[in-house]
Amino acid sequence: MAFRALGRLRRHSVTAAGVYAATVFGFLTSVAATRVLGVHDYARFATVVSVVGFFQMLMDLTVEEALVKYGFRYSAAEDWGRFRRLFELAVRFKLAGGVLALVAIAALAPAANAVWSEGGLAAPMLVGAFVPLAQSLEGVAGGALMLRGRYDLRASFYTVSMGLRLLGVGVGSVYGVTGALAGMLAAQVAATIAVGLGGLAAFRRFPSAPSAALGGDRPAFRTFVVQSTVGSSLVSARSTLGTMLIGLVAPLVQAGYFRNGQAPLTALGALSSPARLVLLAEQTADYERGRRDRVMRLLWRYIAGTTLLMLVLVPVLAWLMPWLMEVAYGPEFRRHATGVARIVLVVGALQLIYGWTKTLPVSIGRPGLRIVAHGLEVATFVPLLLIFGSKWGAEGAAWAMLVSTGVFCALWTVLLLGLRDDIRTADLRAEPA
Repeated sequence: MAFRALGRLRRHSVTAAGVYAATVFGFLTSVAATRVLGVHDYARFATVVSVVGFFQMLMDLTVEEALVKYGFRYSAAEDWGRFRRLFELAVRFKLAGGVLALVAIAALAPAANAVWSEGGLAAPMLVGAFVPLAQSLEGVAGGALMLRGRYDLRASFYTVSMGLRLLGVGVGSVYGVTGALAGMLAAQVAATIAVGLGGLAAFRRFPSAPSAALGGDRPAFRTFVVQSTVGSSLVSARSTLGTMLIGLVAPLVQAGYFRNGQAPLTALGALSSPARLVLLAEQTADYERGRRDRVMRLLWRYIAGTTLLMLVLVPVLAWLMPWLMEVAYGPEFRRHATGVARIVLVVGALQLIYGWTKTLPVSIGRPGLRIVAHGLEVATFVPLLLIFGSKWGAEGAAWAMLVSTGVFCALWTVLLLGLRDDIRTADLRAEPA
């Protein structure tokens, strides 16, 4: 028992180290791009990256969550035929999503200069169109590692991926915005190959069996994938639409201020990411094995711990923010992005405390709840961004983000009360078996 606990602690520690290192690399990527490209070219880079990210999530079939959910179910039942079929479907779905995103972004690229009333966007957007396809199979490989309980390796490969992106964007930025996107694409190809080999090795460690149809699980699986895809698309809208849209109602330079002003959101998201990886793997496994009491116990520990941490951390970071923005991005970002960053810091704190909303619906097989919550959030965010952004630029967009996040958190507080009772009821039904 002690050996098992030690092994779990080691995996948790490696997971945290991997995610935090990857976040540092991601932050340094934005710093390098800002410093090398300059304020105005960086705004172009940020806009293109947000467009690529938006269409990648919009067109992508989010099968990773269904892969983890049903993968744990089939492995617990030792149903290896349907387990193999699950991966075959995942590969097909992800490749199809990558192709659809490529086509959508490539179709928008020729009109990009006119849409944003700014030159220098078409060529980098065309290069960036290939990033979703290059990244498409990374999630499937990561799913295989998660199903082996190796979220530590998944985090380590994430570090490799972001390290390669730092190198690619850093070198490519010397040759302008198009070069930066070309460097990002090359880094993604290399990262996908690396994690793909790791995922393939993990998959081959499961017992081999002929592929078998999902049978009665097919309708539920299809519904799960559709709901996860819609939910992920709405999350993408929250994280990428702001940078995309702010350039339509304000000078494009505001897109750069808004993107770099979201650095606290990225940092706090990374702070909770290891815990969310653990929650997704362990809560899903516990739920499928009937240990529902542990699902709720882990959830309450997460909420209490993150709330206490944010009460201490947010005031300190808010006080340091002007200095942090100048050190990272330069004097101009201190002047124009400090207010944005302070508002987004509160957004990040709320999203960290409610980070369990990304994993719990998947663990209990109800991803549709995310559609309701994120749908309301985006419906609040987009009109407010257009109104506030046209008046106050990047800082107005930040206020729109804060209001919509507050609406999201209020709704999930209500939903959690109902979910708590549902899980307890499921626990009682599971006892006689």
